[in-house]
Order: sequence, then C-alpha cells, then structure tokens
Amino acid sequence: MEKVQFLNTFVNNCTMSECVEEIENLIESGKKSYVVAVNVDVIIKIEDDEELKRATDNADIVIVDGKPLIWIAKKHKIPVTEKISGSDLVPELCAVAAKKGYGIFILGGRKGVAAKAKANLEKKYEGIKVVGAYEPPLGFDSDPEELDRINAMISAAKPHILLTCFGCPKQEKFIMNNIDKYDATVSVCAGATVDFLAGRLRRAPRWMSDHGLEWLYRFFMEPTRLFKRYFIDDMRIFKVSRKYRKKK
Repeated sequence: MEKVQFLNTFVNNCTMSECVEEIENLIESGKKSYVVAVNVDVIIKIEDDEELKRATDNADIVIVDGKPLIWIAKKHKIPVTEKISGSDLVPELCAVAAKKGYGIFILGGRKGVAAKAKANLEKKYEGIKVVGAYEPPLGFDSDPEELDRINAMISAAKPHILLTCFGCPKQEKFIMNNIDKYDATVSVCAGATVDFLAGRLRRAPRWMSDHGLEWLYRFFMEPTRLFKRYFIDDMRIFKVSRKYRKKK
C-alpha cells in the first residue's frame, strides 16, 4: 500500500479490511514488518522526537487512529479514507489468527494484564494460538539484559503477530531497535489495547468513538493520568496543523 504525507509523517490511506489483508500478505510472505498507529498524541511527540519520527516513517503500515486527524486530513485535502484504531484492528487480527492458525504474542501491560488478555482471547476465539504473554518490568527499555531476555522469549515462541503494548514512544522505539533481534513476523504497536483485552479498561461506546469523543471517555476513566496529555500537550495539534498546512 502506498503512503501519503500527513503533517509530520506518512500514513497509509486504507480501509480496515485493506489493512488486515495487507498484514495477512506480510505474514504469508514471511517479511519482517511493523505497524504503527498515529493519533494526536503521536503527531505531537514526533515534533520533538527524531527517533520516534524515524520509527514512524520507517513502519511498513501507518494507520490513522483518531477522528481529529481525519478532520485535519479533510481540511488539508489529504486522502485518508477512515479512522483505524489499534484497539479495533487487534480484534480483527485475532479473528484472522484464530482462523488461519497464526501465533500471537502479547508484550506489555501492568503485572498480570497480558496474562489476563491471553486468557480472555482464548475464551473468545476458538482455536486461537496465543503463544506468549509477558509484562516487562519498569525500565526494561534501558536494561540490555532484560531486552535480551525479551527478544529471546519472543524468538522462542516465533509468533506471526507481536502485539507491543507500551504506549508511545516506547513501543515504536522498541520495535524499531529490536525487530532484527527477535523472531516475529509482524509487530503491531497496540498501546492500551492490552488493557481492553484484559478487561482492565472499557472501550468507549461506539457512538462516542464515531463522533471523535473517545478521548473524553478515556479521560473520565483515567483523569489523573490523561489530564496533561489531553488538555495541555495535545492542544499543540492546532499549531502543528497550521505549520504543515503552510508548507503545502
């Protein structure tokens, strides 16, 4: 799938079904690849983080996660067909994995969350192969021994799909810096998806998501953690939008 320039990075203009099909193609080809989802928070972070920008620009598939970005794309006349959130994409991939026998490894989350997500997936999808689940300790990304352990664990399981759930920018940087050190075919930046799969957090109602209000629902679920992100940091999106519109 071709990419189009969008603000400070590049994204794939695709539907959910096209995205899933392309991931299937990558799995069948055996090509090591990775998927990044960009939302307002990721776009803001890219402005100040060159390593994150490289990780996003070099991803095989970049999906647009968030109605505000769809609205900006429309205003800038950039072809972006639809919003595809990681938390919607992962269940689609799980259904395909259960049908085709793809192995899935869940990496990330608080203690016990990945294991709970694994148990829930095995209940929901008959025949699904969740070949591993691990919650790395805090600071793992700066601990060479722990990183070696994680890479060895993934390689031993040989998953077709690796779900990395650390949040941005940790998950994007982990994949970019370690994809050649572990044996997994397609790595997916999945963020809070592990919490949804485990039942630790609830998804926003569909009507809220469809109208660009999922952020508000998540804020009410975790106000202390998300206040600064939504009401301070992410407000920069207006400035970023104007900046790249002028460059067109």
